[in-house]
Amino acid sequence: MKVAIAGASGFVGKALIQELQGHHEIVALSRSSKKDSAAGIEWRSCDLFSLLDAEKALEGCDAAVYLVHSMRPSAQLTQGTFEDFDLIVADNFVRAAEKCGVKRIFYLGGMCPENTDEMSRHLRSRQEVEGVFKTSRIPATILRAAVILGPEGSSFHIMTRLVARLPVMVCPKWTSTQSQPVALKDVVRSLRHCLETADTQNHIYDIGGPDVISYLDMMKMIARMQGLKRTLLPVPFLSPKLSTLWVCLVTGAPKALVAPLVEGLRSTLLVSDKRRLEIPGYRFMPVDEALQQALADFTEKKTPLAFQKSPLGSYEVRSVQRLLIPEGVTADEVAHAYMEFLPSMRPGLMKVEVNGRWVNFCWSFPYVRLLILEYSPERSWSHRQLFYVRGGLLAQKTVRGRLEFRETLGGKAVIAAIHEFKPRMPWFLYRWTQALFHIWVMRQFGLYLNRPKSAR
Repeated sequence: MKVAIAGASGFVGKALIQELQGHHEIVALSRSSKKDSAAGIEWRSCDLFSLLDAEKALEGCDAAVYLVHSMRPSAQLTQGTFEDFDLIVADNFVRAAEKCGVKRIFYLGGMCPENTDEMSRHLRSRQEVEGVFKTSRIPATILRAAVILGPEGSSFHIMTRLVARLPVMVCPKWTSTQSQPVALKDVVRSLRHCLETADTQNHIYDIGGPDVISYLDMMKMIARMQGLKRTLLPVPFLSPKLSTLWVCLVTGAPKALVAPLVEGLRSTLLVSDKRRLEIPGYRFMPVDEALQQALADFTEKKTPLAFQKSPLGSYEVRSVQRLLIPEGVTADEVAHAYMEFLPSMRPGLMKVEVNGRWVNFCWSFPYVRLLILEYSPERSWSHRQLFYVRGGLLAQKTVRGRLEFRETLGGKAVIAAIHEFKPRMPWFLYRWTQALFHIWVMRQFGLYLNRPKSAR
């Protein structure tokens, strides 16, 4: 098969390439600079925030593996939550896969606690992304994992750095939470098994090793394996915010990564017997063996990808807001409501003119067009509507930014997103003027959408 791997630069992606190489053709997708292709591996540069990019990237592929999470910044200024970023990227991937005739999709997500009321934002986001794949026309196989133990894994790196740098460690309550870790080798073997086994399609599987263990006990094992004498003191307090600060200071991990992970560590994550993945003749590693293998390839000097700053390039803006909409309202109706709403808004000396497919944000006196948008019916359909930024005093002349309204979550919400916009005004000034104005406009528009039509 020709298999596309989204997130091929990550630690799971790189291991999966090694697992599949020689057995399948591989199309490795990465937002970073293009890499040299090797035998049986074709690297394609792809920004999954662009539907057009995603369509080009998946062209000619039989199957697609999705390993992407959106906790790292994807532009110089990002406005929005990682949940909404994850949602729009997964939605692009599915739409592109459907258009390109991909036959199967595989998603590696997060294990869910039995009590869904205890789910963190991070785990709830993973479940939302699952929903995007489950409602697709393409058969999807979903694998859920708790902690993945590999030399470049975020959780493993955090635990190992804490052990290496703190002779005495105060361990908050969440370090006693039980989970069922899985070795990186077992994860990629599970993905390959599902890829090569037809009757795994449209199934959800939990993958995990045979051991149930706490994070505290795993850190004790890491210390013992490295010959380090460490004193770990469990305490029944320390809030998630303090824990996040403590972990960031000691390990150097970014707050955007640590905060949702720490929040999720409060949930017990165990393999469900009814969803457990069984591979005939294959044994999943126990924790001690998985840790030994991860430590053998571990080097603290090699910073994992999740800890690194994104290659953001020139100054660009990505702003994503989720707008709750009345039942039955489509993205097409939202886009036309946007053009009706804007002229009714008169903040100070600003006004908005709508002429056919053109939208002009203007300064009244003296008259200046600040931003010009063009509605693009050619690249729009009922559940996704697109506007292009065509100029104006506040946009760079070479700008290729776009604004889209996209239905998501089965029509319960619409995502309003700005991509690749490059402001003309100085960056520090933009952040505290135009950027904040856009957020205010979208909040007002959200309120407008939920008014009765007679009151608009």
